[in-house]
Amino acid sequence: MSHTALVSAFMERTAAKNPGEKEFLQAVLEFAEVIVPFVEEHPVYKKAKILERMVEPERVVIFRVPWLDDKGEIQVNRGFRIQMNSAIGPYKGGLRFHPSVNLSILKFLAFEQVFKNSLTTLPLGGGKGGSDFDPKGKSDNEVMKFCQSFMTELCRHIGQFTDVPAGDIGVGAREIGFLFGQYKKVTNEFTGVLTGKSLNYGGSLIRPEATGYGCVYFSDEALRHHGHEIAGKTAVVSGSGNVAQFTTEKLIELGAKVVTVSDSSGFVYDKAGIDAEKLDFIKDLKNVRRGRIKEYADKFKAEFHESKTPWGIKCDIAYPCATQNELDEDDSKTLVKNGVIGVFEGANMPTTPEAMHFLRQKGVLFSPGKASNAGGVGTSGLEMAQNSQRLSWTRDEVDYRLKIIMKSIHENCVNHGAGSKIVDYVKGANIAGFRKVADAMLQQGVV
Repeated sequence: MSHTALVSAFMERTAAKNPGEKEFLQAVLEFAEVIVPFVEEHPVYKKAKILERMVEPERVVIFRVPWLDDKGEIQVNRGFRIQMNSAIGPYKGGLRFHPSVNLSILKFLAFEQVFKNSLTTLPLGGGKGGSDFDPKGKSDNEVMKFCQSFMTELCRHIGQFTDVPAGDIGVGAREIGFLFGQYKKVTNEFTGVLTGKSLNYGGSLIRPEATGYGCVYFSDEALRHHGHEIAGKTAVVSGSGNVAQFTTEKLIELGAKVVTVSDSSGFVYDKAGIDAEKLDFIKDLKNVRRGRIKEYADKFKAEFHESKTPWGIKCDIAYPCATQNELDEDDSKTLVKNGVIGVFEGANMPTTPEAMHFLRQKGVLFSPGKASNAGGVGTSGLEMAQNSQRLSWTRDEVDYRLKIIMKSIHENCVNHGAGSKIVDYVKGANIAGFRKVADAMLQQGVV
């Protein structure tokens, strides 16, 4: 049977068990296209049905989250925690609060997280969780009430040696603080059960910056490996949240010209480039005032393109940092037509399969999120280490360790994805991430 037929057969079996879960099945397909042929060449994994076990979560928890809004009315949301794989360490992965959250999205994120965490070289398993609760438009009191109700149930299923959540879309420092406070109250324990905490109660320097910084560090390694450098390049960034902000910050620091940021209302195109002062405005707009990105265009006289994504803007390097499936095949064709050299995922699975295949076919340097956005969870692992030691490392020490993690991930991708002309980072990241988890599963028996 051909590799294509084997992948199709595997996906048919997986789809039958997970009907209607399009995001999860998309993530599995991207992985299976690389790993099914690899497993055929390594019968020890095939005999143990490692891949079949990997796509099945070890545990799925779904629960009711009732809370009182400011009007005294009862609201009800749904909470989730997907504990995907603990072969190499406790479950580790973020919590997402967004109306789009459902089982399929969280399973895809948890599945990706397993191999992202493996690539960091740290002893971390993979998980993900969240709720269909929307923090936008809610008062601090309403967010607190929701977080307290959510954690009252979630605390039964997590712990510093079991499952260590972090933030994700809709879960920032405010939400992590409320969640941690409730965990501490219910369990009467002060432990490193969450990462992304504020500095004054166990957080780590560089953790807020880590995903964005790490993405740029990875892209710097990839570009240098292929004879390019970031300095002087024009960069397009999507999103304007945490990842986009610090991707932009590090790109500016390394000499790139960043010309776009976006949110769900559209994108701004600043031909002059975003500098440190303009970035400070974005941080205040999004982190403090929680406004819309159009305000940037109004203040700095930049172009605002309503309800559009920035991929039509000519650039050398692109960083999709917003959400899943934001860059489609037509976008990829436009990027290639405009001479893009590299596309580096800052978000989780922001590129559709068709777009990803096209970029790879055209020789564009393309890194999947499990490689290039692993800096966040890598630094979460460093935060866990500091919590266990009851120590706080300096900013320079954490940043140095983050650079080492991203350099190591790049080296692993090169080792497993080296080609005749350019590195196939999709192949390299998937095989490198798979092997570590698979070997641990083999050694631990049928569990």
